[in-house]
Amino acid sequence: MRKKGLNVSWSSRSWEKIEGMISKRKRIAVLMGGQSSEREISLRTGQAILKALQDRGYRAFPIDAGSDIAFRLREGKVDIAFIALHGRLGEDGTIQGLLEVMGIPYTGSGVMASALSMNKVMSKKVFDFHKIPTPEFQYGDVAALKGEKIDECCAIGFPMVVKPVEEGSTIGITIVRKKRELAGAVKKASAFGDTVLFERFIRGREVTVGVLDGRPLPIIEIAPREGFYDYHAKYTKGFTEYILPARLKKTSYARVQEFGVKAYQALGCEGVARVDFMVDEEERPYCLEVNTVPGMTETSLLPKAAKAVGIDFNELVETILAGARLRTD
Repeated sequence: MRKKGLNVSWSSRSWEKIEGMISKRKRIAVLMGGQSSEREISLRTGQAILKALQDRGYRAFPIDAGSDIAFRLREGKVDIAFIALHGRLGEDGTIQGLLEVMGIPYTGSGVMASALSMNKVMSKKVFDFHKIPTPEFQYGDVAALKGEKIDECCAIGFPMVVKPVEEGSTIGITIVRKKRELAGAVKKASAFGDTVLFERFIRGREVTVGVLDGRPLPIIEIAPREGFYDYHAKYTKGFTEYILPARLKKTSYARVQEFGVKAYQALGCEGVARVDFMVDEEERPYCLEVNTVPGMTETSLLPKAAKAVGIDFNELVETILAGARLRTD
């Protein structure tokens, strides 16, 4: 019996030829850690990827991507970079640009797609252009957020979500229910950048769809035990239930997958990405953001979705590696 939402075209047999596509003589640096607020999560992702590559027989080794990253890449005689960096200076196009200049092939999306995806305002503008539904939003520089500008942002109504423009892992996010709470939310978000995003709150369920080489994986529903899916709920065991496949009607399920792929394509993503949605009480989907370097521990969402269609963690890592290249060739 076929499970709802599982694409029968996905099969582990489809991936048998991956081994050997990247020579196991190549020196593969797994770039992890870094300097963003998501450093600890990146270290977990990187260590899991490193183990998978070594288990597959690759000459893989770790590099903690600090300010000396260019020197470390040269010193390590790196042939290929596997990017396991989350957040700024890793997921935002900067490390991708450095690797392009140095001529080192790398995994995942290129400079432009990474930069657009990381910037929530720019990605939402792209969604609007391509008619991908996304919650109504306003944004502004912190210094200008007063008087008429604040009133303009409040026009989207309460409750609203206030968040930094370029952060992940729900860092700096607040659900604001009354205007008097707005100043504190802006202050919290502004600790992570000069621009703040104000987004209409969508009452419903959060779901996420992984996209691997342009094809959607099964949808996962994210159900926090209490409150919303913040950093604590995301990374504390037992605080969130993950339901796979998501409890959506067949037509709604297909629509989320369709918009997930469309968002991936509109931003120019490559390799693997994870697209997050809110689905309202009438099962209308609203695209929130695209993560171009999603979490990759063995318990992360993307590997869970891949496992549901027969791609184990090591196969998934090797599949991502197989797409490593330069975009300026």
